[in-house]
Amino acid sequence: MASQTHAPLPISIRRIAVVGTTGSGKSTLAGTLASLLHLPHIETDALNWQPGWRPASVETLRRRVDAVTRANAWVIDGNYREVRGIIWPRAQAVVWLDYPLLLILWRLWWRTWRRVLSKERLWGTNYEKILPQFFSQDSLFLWALKTYWRRKQEYSALFTDPEYAHLQFYHFTSPRQTKSWLDKIKPVSFRALD
Repeated sequence: MASQTHAPLPISIRRIAVVGTTGSGKSTLAGTLASLLHLPHIETDALNWQPGWRPASVETLRRRVDAVTRANAWVIDGNYREVRGIIWPRAQAVVWLDYPLLLILWRLWWRTWRRVLSKERLWGTNYEKILPQFFSQDSLFLWALKTYWRRKQEYSALFTDPEYAHLQFYHFTSPRQTKSWLDKIKPVSFRALD
């Protein structure tokens, strides 16, 4: 059975998947890990979302994820079930940000306003807009509410699945735990990579 730990990340781990409910901070953590470890950061959303917020077909997304995860080292973030069967068998570690729902909704609130007001471009030509985020069936807030409990059950089961016994699991239930773990990770020097 795979272990769940807050122990420091061994330097030998070079393929890491970061998962968690929408708004939990997956991309931020994955970017930080990638920077500390001098690894490529892959956003699954960037592989999925095309202009006009059109999702890629499942076949296209699987082909893109397959291509980028064939590399020897990476940090990838995202919850796409359609590509978990590609990512997790190749990963060495999975980090699950399992934060309280109210915290996630609060973070999502601030992130949405920041992106809207700054007109931050997301994945090609896409921008967040107020009306769809708050008043449509495509709302990330609605998505977070719909998927929060399902993800808790799903990841709890996956973390004990013998199929993933090769993975080192990291399960954090608060940003404080995550920060404490991150603080233990020593930035990798280019010498250490040789």
